[in-house]
Order: sequence, then C-alpha cells, then structure tokens
Amino acid sequence: MVTALHEFKAELFKALGHPIRLRILELLVSGEKTVSELQADLEIEASSVSQQLSLMRARQLVDARKNGTSVFYTVRDPLIFDLLAIARQVFEHQLAQMSSLLNSDS
Repeated sequence: MVTALHEFKAELFKALGHPIRLRILELLVSGEKTVSELQADLEIEASSVSQQLSLMRARQLVDARKNGTSVFYTVRDPLIFDLLAIARQVFEHQLAQMSSLLNSDS
C-alpha cells in the first residue's frame, strides 16, 4: 500500500533529482545566497539558476527573502544537509567497493 509518506518521499527525491539543484543546496550549506552569487559559483546562466530555485521553492526546499533588488535564498529545512551528507557517504562507500573489486582482480 502506498501511503502519503511514500508519496512525499517520491516527490522529495524527484525535487532532488537534478545535479544543478543538488549543487545549489550544497552551496546553501554556508548560508543564504543571491541568484547572482549562485550563478557565479555554478557558472551557468541566471535564468537556469532561477528556474531551478523556482522549482525548489514550489517543493518547499528553499525559502526566499527579498532585500532591495536582491533575493536571498536559504534552505527551509536543515535536515536536507544531512540527507546530502548521507548521499555522499553512500557514494564514497560504493567507490571504495568498486576500488576494492578492481584491486582484487589484479
């Protein structure tokens, strides 16, 4: 049986399912940033950054705060950073396993 929790998780992982969105979240670990700051860090067009931020706002992953002409973005729930850290650990674990397999074949 699929529950509301399963639906929520599926939507969350869909929202996280783009490399640029993941990189934006990683950049926000250090605190709030503007679209211009994110664009400079990502080295992509501002429109692409804005598009990804818009999707993340709709999925309630980030919040926006306007100050003059600048809009500052932050991660809504800091638990997202824990999720990203665990994903990194899974990646590193898999790399270690592949390396071990390659070394055992030698």
